[in-house]
Amino acid sequence: MSMSLIAKTISESATLKLNEAAAILRSKGEPVIHLGGGEPKSKAPIDALVAAAAVLNSGEIRYTPADGIPALKKAIIRYTDEFYHRKVDPENVMASSGAKQSVMVCLQALLNPQEEVIFPTPYWVSYPEMVKLCGAIPVAATPEDGSFYPRLNDIEEKVSSYTKAVIINSPNNPSGAMYSEQFIAEIVEFCEKRGLYLIMDDIYHRLIFDGRKPINCYDYAKDHSENSKLIVINGVSKQYAMTGFRIGWTVANKKLIEVMANIQGHQTHGPSALLQHAAVAAINGVQSSVESLRVTLENNRRVMMEQLNAFDGVKATPPDGTFYCFADFSAYGKDSTKMSEFLLDKVRVVTVPGVEFGMEGFLRLSTCGSVKDITEGVERMKWALDPNSPNELYIGDRKLVRDWT
Repeated sequence: MSMSLIAKTISESATLKLNEAAAILRSKGEPVIHLGGGEPKSKAPIDALVAAAAVLNSGEIRYTPADGIPALKKAIIRYTDEFYHRKVDPENVMASSGAKQSVMVCLQALLNPQEEVIFPTPYWVSYPEMVKLCGAIPVAATPEDGSFYPRLNDIEEKVSSYTKAVIINSPNNPSGAMYSEQFIAEIVEFCEKRGLYLIMDDIYHRLIFDGRKPINCYDYAKDHSENSKLIVINGVSKQYAMTGFRIGWTVANKKLIEVMANIQGHQTHGPSALLQHAAVAAINGVQSSVESLRVTLENNRRVMMEQLNAFDGVKATPPDGTFYCFADFSAYGKDSTKMSEFLLDKVRVVTVPGVEFGMEGFLRLSTCGSVKDITEGVERMKWALDPNSPNELYIGDRKLVRDWT
């Protein structure tokens, strides 16, 4: 069968592949602990559920405008004013079926073949593949100091005559690192001076710890006109625990939004009417669920760090936000894919290999689950990886015996 050149360059999503493997094992009754998940376990806000039920009960669920229903655009405008102190018009806003589609359509609107997009390492697994889907070239910028925190020089050194855009995801998936205010200020100024598009993937911006406050990229922008190349992407999936609702949005200059809406209109049309109304209710409703989730995740981070700090050979930096911890397991193996497969096979713990995020030897561990899952999951991992562990381990009533060294 003949496939396109682009199709041949795209790899399967590592996270979706692991989710599928875990689901199959669970369906067979296996005691799987999922430390690879990218979705909170708390329930969606009641306001969202009530709104969705009301629309569903009406039976009037029809096509929507390609760029989103007016009520959702109005809610996003209010959200942008509240959290970014930026007043925008409806023509500056487009709703999509998840922030992932927002990023994808944005890149399709911007990129020509062979143009380049820069993003810091570690990076979200989909950024390189999304860029390649546009026939363009992904360029990873690894911090020179070996940390998770890029400096402007790290980005600047990767810029070429083909560079079209920079993507910044802070707090970052997978590391949980929240980039410094100085870096955000510098990258905004740098992109404005160089005429580069700056895509701010802010999907985790309210899930931050230790009293930190979200950093507003608009505070450092000098160009607030319709020529601005600053783009902000967000959504309801993470902060409202509404991953399955698949509603995200883009705020950008009107011309870009117009082009993005044209593209999206031919791809999927507008997002689901039912789910857009649910998103409106979440954004405009009581916000206590966001803070409750944030507090839970901060506590889960503490538990995860306690477990990893007691794991000899593992190096882990406390995340500043999100619900991930990106830990260095290279003392136990340089091939993170083999390590993830080994852990799933031997002790039924799902992790995500660091190579998918641009850093070999690391594993991404999720703090979305319960404290019990985190504690037992890391204990199983330690038993499987540490040669000094006891020879036997009980998972429920099942006894496991080490048959490897």
